[in-house]
Amino acid sequence: MSLFGRSYEEYDFNMFSVSHFSVLVLLAVIVCGLYIYRDRLNSSRFRQAEIGTAVFLLAIEVLYHIWLFTNGSWRIRHALPLELCSISLYLAVVLLISGKKNAYDILLFTGLLGASQALFTPYLHYDFPHFRFFHFFAVHLLVFCIPLYFTWVKGFRPTIDSVFKTMIFLNVLMPFVMIVNKFTGGNYLFLSHKPESASLLDLLGPHPWYIVSLELLAFSLSLVIWLLLRKREKNTSENEWMMKGVKESKKRSG
Repeated sequence: MSLFGRSYEEYDFNMFSVSHFSVLVLLAVIVCGLYIYRDRLNSSRFRQAEIGTAVFLLAIEVLYHIWLFTNGSWRIRHALPLELCSISLYLAVVLLISGKKNAYDILLFTGLLGASQALFTPYLHYDFPHFRFFHFFAVHLLVFCIPLYFTWVKGFRPTIDSVFKTMIFLNVLMPFVMIVNKFTGGNYLFLSHKPESASLLDLLGPHPWYIVSLELLAFSLSLVIWLLLRKREKNTSENEWMMKGVKESKKRSG
């Protein structure tokens, strides 16, 4: 039995098994930790950790492709970095290294929406402790949590322009991916057919209509994320005005 073997019969993954549930618990712990300790994590001494995380993401992705080659499983129809979470991985690396707001604007939505789907309904054959299990969940956990880290810890915030920027990015990408799917027989971004395992796409109608439904859903959910995480300048102004009024009242009463 090899942790890097090709056969998955000895590591057959089952959704919501103990190993899957453990990953979801770990996700909840990390997200809560990022929010609760956001002020403590906002320090220049964590810069090395950001770079280290970027290097880790690249390294584990390289190892994944080496594993595919070694086991004779690398195929152009499924191994190109054209899945949403693969694209998000490289956006995360750019964001961690450069701190560019443009990378954050897109990653916030592609990372949260794409990785959450993968984490809760994973399309995966290999269970713990196979390498593919670690690769799959490590990548998706980080892709989900990195934009939250930059939101709560680094102070980045989405704007309504971020939503439209993401939708434009995806719609420019989509025709190219469709062409690649046609010539390779692939199913990148699930534009050719739905995944074989249970997923959110099962609720969005038959092919190709679920693509339209998915785009509308992505836009709607992106708006929800923007509303939840946007900078609330108005509320801050109101609070400052109220505090100023309280201070003036105290002066008059004194």
